[in-house]
Amino acid sequence: MVSSKPDLQQVVAAALAEDLGERNVDVTTSSVVEAGLMGEAVVVARKPGVLSGGDAAARVFEMIEPRCQYRPLVPDGTRLEAGDEVAKVTGPLGSILIGERTALNFLQRMSGIATMTRRYADALSPYPNTTLLDTRKTTPGLRFLERAAVRDGGGHNHRDGLWDAILIKDNHIEAAGSVREAIKRARKAAMPVEVEVETLEQLREALDCNAEIVLLDNMPVELMRKAVEITAGRAKLEASGGMTLEGAVAAARAGVDRISVGALTHSAPALDLSLEVTRTWR
Repeated sequence: MVSSKPDLQQVVAAALAEDLGERNVDVTTSSVVEAGLMGEAVVVARKPGVLSGGDAAARVFEMIEPRCQYRPLVPDGTRLEAGDEVAKVTGPLGSILIGERTALNFLQRMSGIATMTRRYADALSPYPNTTLLDTRKTTPGLRFLERAAVRDGGGHNHRDGLWDAILIKDNHIEAAGSVREAIKRARKAAMPVEVEVETLEQLREALDCNAEIVLLDNMPVELMRKAVEITAGRAKLEASGGMTLEGAVAAARAGVDRISVGALTHSAPALDLSLEVTRTWR
């Protein structure tokens, strides 16, 4: 199967190199912490949320020399309360401190995405026929981790990238001259076609061309309701564009099949997690 997923080892190596620099050294730790001193630390949630990013955090401590052991105490996707212990790290104290920030960066970023996704998923739970989706508005190089965080939060993934699904947007329509012509050209790829529309006229044109999915771009809720009536099950309808929590619920109530929310990945605040050393020994 073709995939655009990068290798986790490469992503973590790049993150560590960014922190350690060309000299590959933590000058503070190497100056202050005695060689041979062992330690144990716990990762603690400071605020409620949903955990994600454990695989990346574990890989950080596996790649530092000498290595540490990262032991998850709860799986990704777990709802956390303030004070919950997420994982334990044991090994050379210097290595724990070197990996601390890089590991937390992954955990906090991905847990923030999972937490926001869970908020949307919970709000949409009364509408089981509506699917919550992410978008391609992701951090370059981290999409595969952020998409996993969306799944940990109870959401679903849209297309992986430009390579695995057709989504005709406004600029494609402008280039082709019309919705009809854009769909006609896209059929050469022998894949299901999703097309973005802004008006009910464009919706009718897409339906006449048998588009499998129609994306209602920034449509007011009143127009969404009319779009659902006009479509009458002939295509899947997806609502998108500035989807706040309240807007997503309104769209689901209007009867759309899918809701895509860019904010899940581009606007999720990091979840507050910390690493605390609990004991040391020689």
